Amino acid sequence: MTTEPSLITLPTVDHGDVVLPEPAWCAGHAHHDPETERADLMHAGPVIECAPLGRPLLSAELVQSPFANTESRRLGGRTPGVSVWPLGLTLNATDLYSLAAELDTYADRLRTLADRLATVLDGDNR
Repeated sequence: MTTEPSLITLPTVDHGDVVLPEPAWCAGHAHHDPETERADLMHAGPVIECAPLGRPLLSAELVQSPFANTESRRLGGRTPGVSVWPLGLTLNATDLYSLAAELDTYADRLRTLADRLATVLDGDNR
């Protein structure tokens, strides 16, 4: 059994073929564009979607850009993070837990609103 990371070769417009280790969580590079610059190469895991009533509301995926030029927090980079759409941000674990807590709170508010709607529909217009 080998413990060596798998390697992938991706063509880039500015550095030619780039060989890089591929993390086990990466879902592959089937949609890689050879016109991509090396700084924009990205590993991405499977997308997790929230699509109530068949309409996309949120999606998230583990990402890493091993040659990123930026180390700006929440814009992606060399450190793995979770990219969240439509926020357009890459979150660390702490930020992701905070987002989940806010979504829990929002879900409670939606349930309260649903209860109010049910009351109104039952004829109580208070």
